[in-house]
Amino acid sequence: QLQLVESGGGLVQPGGFLRLSCAASGVTLNYYVIGWFRSAPGKEREGISCISSSGSNTYYIDSVKGRFTVSRDNAKNTVYLQMNSLQPEDTGVYYCAAVNRLRLPLLSLCVRPAQYDNWGQGTQVTVSS
Repeated sequence: QLQLVESGGGLVQPGGFLRLSCAASGVTLNYYVIGWFRSAPGKEREGISCISSSGSNTYYIDSVKGRFTVSRDNAKNTVYLQMNSLQPEDTGVYYCAAVNRLRLPLLSLCVRPAQYDNWGQGTQVTVSS
């Protein structure tokens, strides 16, 4: 059974950076698209970035484009989200999620939470002075 665990969150000042990790166990991630999502307090989860199963294709929403970078190391069964130039608006709980690539043939669908079968527990990111 696939399990995902996020880590790397914390408190950072505006303009700072964090690298989040999404570690998988139970199943190798070789065939899984991985998405990153975030939720501000009281808000619905927002898809922010995705990476294809091979790592050759990525997607970012406009608000994080140029600041966030998603990558993966399938040999380590881990996906990463490098977050630079963080702003208070980036504050929230960050989640990774996985869906088998056979169920997501179009990468543009990857920021839709309903597409995903497996979710991590989330890691808190707080951007504040």
